[in-house]
Amino acid sequence: MRKISITVVEPEPGRFCWLLLESREDASVWGPLATADEPCTSWGDAFDAGCVALCKLVQDERVGPQAVGENGDANPEG
Repeated sequence: MRKISITVVEPEPGRFCWLLLESREDASVWGPLATADEPCTSWGDAFDAGCVALCKLVQDERVGPQAVGENGDANPEG
């Protein structure tokens, strides 16, 4: 499963933008995956919009966002 997080930043007072961050090999390093096109007027609206963006990356909600070639039915222990 891909490691994706949602965060909200306030680059200007009252203007909130969501960001999707992804970690790949090193779990301590996160990089930008996607950002809001337009700011929202509240933190909650920005967070909700980020959740919608994340859900668009998911083909099957039972297994979450998968990398290319990943099998959602595979045992994570190997």
